[in-house]
Amino acid sequence: MTTLPILYEIFLESSGVSTDTRHVNENELFFALKGNNFDGNKFAYQALEKGASYVVVDDATVIPSFDEHDHKKLAHKNKYLLVENVLVSLQKLANFHRKQFTIPFIGITGSNGKTTTKELLRSVLSQKFKTYATQGNLNNHIGVPLTILSMPTNTEIAIIEMGANKVGDIQELCSIAEPTYGMITNIGYAHLEGFGGYEGVLRGKTELYQSLIKNNGTVFINSDDSVLMNMEKRFEAGKVIKYGTSDAQNSLENYYSALLSTSVPTIIYEDEENNKIQTQLTGAYNFPNILAALAFGKFFGLSTSQMNKGISDYLPKNNRSQVEERTETKNTLLLDAYNANPDSMKAALLHLEAMPKNGKQKVAILGDMFELGKESFIKHKEILGLALQLKIDKIIVCGKDFQKAKTAGNIVSSLILSFVDKKELADYLEKNPVTESIILLKGSRGMGLETVVELL
Repeated sequence: MTTLPILYEIFLESSGVSTDTRHVNENELFFALKGNNFDGNKFAYQALEKGASYVVVDDATVIPSFDEHDHKKLAHKNKYLLVENVLVSLQKLANFHRKQFTIPFIGITGSNGKTTTKELLRSVLSQKFKTYATQGNLNNHIGVPLTILSMPTNTEIAIIEMGANKVGDIQELCSIAEPTYGMITNIGYAHLEGFGGYEGVLRGKTELYQSLIKNNGTVFINSDDSVLMNMEKRFEAGKVIKYGTSDAQNSLENYYSALLSTSVPTIIYEDEENNKIQTQLTGAYNFPNILAALAFGKFFGLSTSQMNKGISDYLPKNNRSQVEERTETKNTLLLDAYNANPDSMKAALLHLEAMPKNGKQKVAILGDMFELGKESFIKHKEILGLALQLKIDKIIVCGKDFQKAKTAGNIVSSLILSFVDKKELADYLEKNPVTESIILLKGSRGMGLETVVELL
């Protein structure tokens, strides 16, 4: 069996790490991961043929034997590294690599806004430090190790996003990344199916706090969030950095305070020096994410101008909190179709209502919210009820869960159009173009609602 120190020596000599033979680069170390429908061991030879320096496998039968008749395969025999479990080896290697750094490691988790907050932190801290952050949403038990192993050696601050579907996930990721600083954006109704309900979400997300306490780390807490503030007492004095809005009640308590001036169409905020800063983010629900980035910036010694530049320069992408003007259809699109849960769906609908009409109608196109388990029906019904209460001219829902909530929930309204999937929705939009409207597009990732953007 290949030991961890030997594996680390080989990693240092490689050009990086890969887990997908479709994207193996020259001299990369390939980890043959297994999944429900694939076995990376079977692609180990293919990885070597594509230029991998070595392959890490946990199935000895894929290693060529000396009686192998294929001389080409036999030539690669010494490039197979046998371990007991490829995934565990990947995680242990990442943790071993992480221990070589003495820089700040910031862990971010939460039910909503963690990716946007991570990107804002990256944009702010990069104004002063060589900052490396999780790429995209590589925030799970595979993505976090890959993030750490791809960090440049000259990194000065690392930002690690941590996602979770069940209790224990964050604890596992913390054992790999060992964050020295951390924050939870919020605790909400996301992944209820895996967590077994809201209390499970609370236990799971606060595993980050437990890790920070254990390792004498520092936590950043939004003072406007009563759920998170309730856990402040767990930490020793001096290990809590609070940020929030600068009202009379908590302005003296907060390490960083700022005011939301407007979020329509995009956020303008007033900083601690009374400067008004224009951002490219939409939705008041994004203001706490901005506050967090400012608090981290101040803590790490950035100037006010550096922090504000980092915030104002950040351009949201990947259908997250984007505002897009469509010239041909005269539509204003609020693109927030990357993911959805009841809390973020409610916030997006309230933001749509707050938008000035300017002669346009308001349309909400909503896709199913996934992983809500036994609470799915009631949560989808609640969202439909909320949408009907708001000043929204047309509500278009897509997916079997919203359809069930509408029919079984006896919700009858001429304002609601219902479609079973995005193909049905696309057919309708092609035949019935929506023009001169402010359109919210919001749904879980699996719904793929971004595919209908071209029809709007």
